[in-house]
Order: sequence, then C-alpha cells, then structure tokens
Amino acid sequence: MPPLADDPRTRRLFWWLQTGGWFGYACLSYLQALAHGKSPDYWRLSFGVALAGFLVTLGVRQVLKRSWGRPLRVFLPLAGACVVLATGLMGVAYITLVLDWCGDQCRPSSGLGYLASGTGQLYVVLSWVGFYTGIKYYRQLQQQSRQVLAATAMAHEAQLKMLRYQLNPHFLFNTLNAISTLVLDRQNDVANRMVQGLSAFLRHSLDSDPMQRVTLKQELDALNLYLGIEKMRFAERLAVETQVEPACYSALLPSMLLQPLVENAVKHAISRRVSGGRLRVRASRDGDTLVLAVADNGPGDDAAANGRQGNGTGVGLANTRERLRVLYDDAQAVKVRACEEGGLEVELRLPYETGGAPRE
Repeated sequence: MPPLADDPRTRRLFWWLQTGGWFGYACLSYLQALAHGKSPDYWRLSFGVALAGFLVTLGVRQVLKRSWGRPLRVFLPLAGACVVLATGLMGVAYITLVLDWCGDQCRPSSGLGYLASGTGQLYVVLSWVGFYTGIKYYRQLQQQSRQVLAATAMAHEAQLKMLRYQLNPHFLFNTLNAISTLVLDRQNDVANRMVQGLSAFLRHSLDSDPMQRVTLKQELDALNLYLGIEKMRFAERLAVETQVEPACYSALLPSMLLQPLVENAVKHAISRRVSGGRLRVRASRDGDTLVLAVADNGPGDDAAANGRQGNGTGVGLANTRERLRVLYDDAQAVKVRACEEGGLEVELRLPYETGGAPRE
C-alpha cells in the first residue's frame, strides 16, 4: 500500500468529516438518551464522550497514516492495537463522566460491569477506523487510476512522437545526392531552390506537433513542400494529381499523415520506372468518415515484393497504421489494394471532424 500525499484539500476534508461525524454522534446519543427518559443535563455525558472520541481518534489517525505503506502483516496488528487502546480510553472517559453525572448509584457493581461499560464504545471506534481506512483505500485507487491514465497518455505520446519523427533516410540521401549532382553540373539555381525546399520541409517536420491535428488544407500544403523537392529530382517523370472534395479541406487529421505514404509511392513506384509515373492524392467524405487515398501507377508486382501489398508491412505504412490505431482505436481503417491500371492504392478511413486547428 503506497502512502498517499496529504494535500490541503484532503486535510480540509478530514477535519470536516472528523468534526461533523463526532458532533453528529453526540447529538444522536443525546437524542436517544432523552427518548429513554434521561434528564436534559445528559448532554454533558453525550458531548463529553464524543469529545474524548474526537481526541483519541486523532492519535489513531497518526498511527494509521504512518503505518499505511507497510505490509498487511504489520498494518493489521497496529490497526487492531489502535482499536483496543482507543476503545479503552473512551471507556475510561465514559465511566468517569457517568460517575460524575449520577454518582455512586451508577457505579458498576463488579469488574465485569466496568468491562462492559468500558467496551461499550467498541462499535464506534471500529466504525471510525473502517470509515477512515475505506476512504484512504478509495483515494488510493483513484490515485493509482490517475497514474495509470497519465502513464498511458505519456506512453501514447512518446509512441506517436517516435512514429512521427521516423523520417526515411533514403529521402534525405537521395535529395543530398541530387543537390550534389546539380552543383557539379553548375545548375546552382536549381540546387539552391532544392536546398531551400529541403530546409522548409525539415523545418515543418520538426516544428509540427504529432499530438495535435491540422486541417487537410494544411496537410496538403506541407505535402507540397515534399513533392516540390521530388519534382525537382524527377522533373517530368513525376506527375501529381489531387482530387479533394471542397468540404474536406477543413477536416482535421494528424499532422504529416500522408507524407510517409507519398514517400513510399515515390520510392517504390516512381523512382523504379524509367518513364516515371503518376501519383494521385484523393480526399472525400463518406458520412461521418473522412476517406484519404494515395495511389500510384507503378509496377504492382515489384511493389508487392517490397511489402506494400496485402497487410502492408513497409515501415512508412506500418507507422501510419500504428499512429491511427493509437489515436482512433477501432474508429479507423487502413486498406491496401491494387489499382486497375497498375500500381497500388492506400486508403485511410478516420472520423470526419472539423474545428479550429492549432496552426490554422
């Protein structure tokens, strides 16, 4: 049992319950005494015993607090000893107040009578200890639940950031090689534009927060940074088509969600064909679902050999699957299928949501 933090709100709650509980006990005891024909001055006995219980249980609380984190084999005997001691002290207070209230006529006639009078408060002490430990166990469970939720959220955040920042090194190597070739060919203007495009893309990639969402319009703008670099590399070999329903531009989705899919298509479909190829990005709405698709007309058989068909086990696609699973659980789907004209299409389905995006 780990110890619980004693914050100010918890202390205030204890004092409210402690004061209100014993005051209520005193009032109830006094009303019962009046109902059984006791004189009105019996309040001294009722409130005196309640005051003794109030003070005694403060000591019990300190013992229970200090022993709370110990094993049950240690905690339970300590709690039992507290119950016995508190009952005895309240019993002494009760007998003293009774003798002061009605004198020798109320004095027990035997030791067994003293024992019975002294242990009459056992049920009250047991109730107090049970109530106190029950509240602490409840708070402990609440604290553990909050810790589990916080740890899960932190794990999801770390997982999303890891998946989000796994940039394909092939893209960087190819871009740097292309820049080097342009410099050697003295095409400095083109090389400079490619360096600027690469800088803008990397800045956007590192600045974007994987835990926040952007609109599809913002996602397409970021995707154009990447495609601008690839178009300078492939020139006429790369053709890009975008088909987006107007209502989808304001839809929210995780940042940099489409870039790994487009990068896969360029790597596996466009770069492997001498004549290049066509890349198509599509977005539509199907009821409450946003449908995103990235398709190419590359060599389907070759793509399948690279793990892009069937379950789609490529790193970029696997990361996309995992990001969507963490963010949307069962409310998402990823499908990979062959296109009729050749190549592959990756389709993403996620909840259609709109609203203000952080970077909008």
